Amino acid sequence: MNKVSLEARHISLAYGTTEVLRDINLKIEPGEFFALLGPSGSGKSTLLRLIAGFNQHQRGELLVDGQDITHIPPHARNIGMVFQSYALWPHMTVWDNVAFGLVERRESRDAIARKVGAALELVGLSAYGKRRPGQLSGGQQQRVALARTIVIEPKLLLLDEPLSNLDKNLRVQMRDEIKRLQRTLGLTTIFVTHDQEEAMTTADRMAVLDKGVLQQVGPATGLFDFPSNRFVAGFVGTANLLEGQVTAVENGALHFDAAGIGAMRIPYVGEAPSAGAAAMAFRPHQVHIRATGAAGFAGDASRVWLDGIVESTEFLGEVSRYRMRVGTVSMVADEVHYAGEPVLQPGVAVRLGIDPKQVRFLSH
Repeated sequence: MNKVSLEARHISLAYGTTEVLRDINLKIEPGEFFALLGPSGSGKSTLLRLIAGFNQHQRGELLVDGQDITHIPPHARNIGMVFQSYALWPHMTVWDNVAFGLVERRESRDAIARKVGAALELVGLSAYGKRRPGQLSGGQQQRVALARTIVIEPKLLLLDEPLSNLDKNLRVQMRDEIKRLQRTLGLTTIFVTHDQEEAMTTADRMAVLDKGVLQQVGPATGLFDFPSNRFVAGFVGTANLLEGQVTAVENGALHFDAAGIGAMRIPYVGEAPSAGAAAMAFRPHQVHIRATGAAGFAGDASRVWLDGIVESTEFLGEVSRYRMRVGTVSMVADEVHYAGEPVLQPGVAVRLGIDPKQVRFLSH
């Protein structure tokens, strides 16, 4: 299959006075696995359906390999889409479901037999051609939907929340299968999800949307380590956000007045933020937590230490998650769990060590 690029230039869409997509600018490279991530109502599914041709933007251009497809109807775009519900014909066999698009295109019987056989083999369902969708598991139905889409050799593959109907273990298995299939075909793929883990484990790059606005684009590590604003920091992973004021930057240190905590001195390397309102962001797993006065604990001079009280504890298996009160602010810290290690209980006084190299200051 040919690898194609997709570009959205200043795309805007509104329903009446309600703006759903606002000035979207996005370039997806040929053969890329790209995720659109965002909460419900962010505009991600609307953008996906716009690419498929089911929605129509009022402003901007939508280009596939440099050709504007804005006014090309959905059936003529040669774009394949897998829906959240799979949308299989229940009265048809698996074979006939996969063959449907080829029959509509009036391809020869020999071509249909060859292409359907190859598609079913690619998704591991060669032995299931005579069954009907109701006789298959959820994961198998999804594979049928994928085979039906790729059999027409689309320019682009669009996936709209394809894993949301599956249980957790099957979701993990199927996202690996989808990634393997995409790599095998080299097909430019756009995957819509509200699940950050799905996006981070499958996509080469992803875009985060909120309220119809593109917030940030990049690889998962870039968005996680260097979020561009408060929304991305809180949506891609979990983040502590301390609101306050940057009051000064001098002698390799940043002075931050955190609301509800007070003045803090943060060693800072690199380009420091400007003075003014900001949020100090850091991840729960980047916080060291120790019971105050613990035996053998002398502290780490490279970290910024705060005193707090454990408010609640969640045991998550791999980690224990602590919610703590520092001043008047609630913070979260994750500690890796090892068998035999005690879990800190609510009411315990603790010291929290923040690694300044992991701190980000966000101005908006």
